[in-house]
Amino acid sequence: MSDMGEGKGIPRGVPSSESVYLPPHNSPELRSFEDKNGNITRNLWKMEEVVNFVFSKKYQPKYHEIAVAFIGELCGKLSMEGADIGAFLSSNGISKATFYNRVLPRLRRVGMIKIERETIVAKESLRKYRPMKVSLSKTFGNYFMKIGDSWLACVDDARSVKDGQEKL
Repeated sequence: MSDMGEGKGIPRGVPSSESVYLPPHNSPELRSFEDKNGNITRNLWKMEEVVNFVFSKKYQPKYHEIAVAFIGELCGKLSMEGADIGAFLSSNGISKATFYNRVLPRLRRVGMIKIERETIVAKESLRKYRPMKVSLSKTFGNYFMKIGDSWLACVDDARSVKDGQEKL
């Protein structure tokens, strides 16, 4: 019997809610980002191309479409409150359940957006409510820059050690 967790309640891989889509670096899905020598090119990916890493257009076309539309709207406004989001959903025919249960949580989890809530107590009824404000976040970019910079440092360190050994 293998020790891969069959029947023991051990997860069998990364849950899809905690994963990102990374097609092969030479995939036709991606515009080139480096030259033949591994040097980064100056062209930037568009927002739709970046969202593809969170919601794959190939495997999650509906979520991808909703996320691109929402991030596009958010880029124009910089922040949106509950009423703005409701208007966006109804004007685009987007299911509230799909948006609030699938798209919004994942955009937040990966750091593309941040959600802030303020607790307000209505004087008339003394009921509490917590209006939501959604805005763009740099966390997603900072996260991947840290990963990328760290990997480049590992490669540079390995190459410099190898170069140092060859000179001896």
